[in-house]
Amino acid sequence: MRCASVAGSDEDRRAVAEYWNHNTAYHSELLEAVPHRASRILDVGCGDGLLLQKFATKAASVTGIDPDPSAVARARARVSDTPHAHIIAGDVLTAPELDGRHFDLITCVATLHHMPLVTALERLRELLTPGGRLRIVGLSANKTVSDWIVSGALVLPIRMMSRIRREAGYPEMVTEQPCESLAEIRDVAGSMLPGNRIRRRFYYRYTLNWSKPLSTPMR
Repeated sequence: MRCASVAGSDEDRRAVAEYWNHNTAYHSELLEAVPHRASRILDVGCGDGLLLQKFATKAASVTGIDPDPSAVARARARVSDTPHAHIIAGDVLTAPELDGRHFDLITCVATLHHMPLVTALERLRELLTPGGRLRIVGLSANKTVSDWIVSGALVLPIRMMSRIRREAGYPEMVTEQPCESLAEIRDVAGSMLPGNRIRRRFYYRYTLNWSKPLSTPMR
């Protein structure tokens, strides 16, 4: 999700400094996944940098990447006073700034469905240090009867929670519909990320947790 510029009043800036929505609802889980204070973290599709700002209080080095120039500008402004935070304008699949780098934790919130699934998982796996953690909060398409039943049953509870929590975000977030169903994502992830844990979650999301093995088994 990405944004355009925001109105310049103090009230507008305060409104977007901190907010709640279906993505930020999972921030606390992602913060708990930080391995240690010396961690190097990559947030893929960092948007306006809210999660990255939170990570900066718990890790030694935090990097965000987003292809949208306006989102990058907003993220850079948000972490401008954080010397160990760095924002890359670019595509995680091709950005040369990431070549040769590895991270202890990689997060990907509502971003994976913007990229080719197999290519993206290969790239994220490559960027993880051995023993590193991958945490994905994703969206999936409704394709099966079960998908539609579950999604339909959640409509009213989610709308109620969104109203109670005053769902918001930053202006003009760009969204995209996912292509793969949860079953399809599960199949691909099962072959590429052995031992991963993927679960259907609230707010029309799923979470995928995986830790990269410390070493590659001999064949």
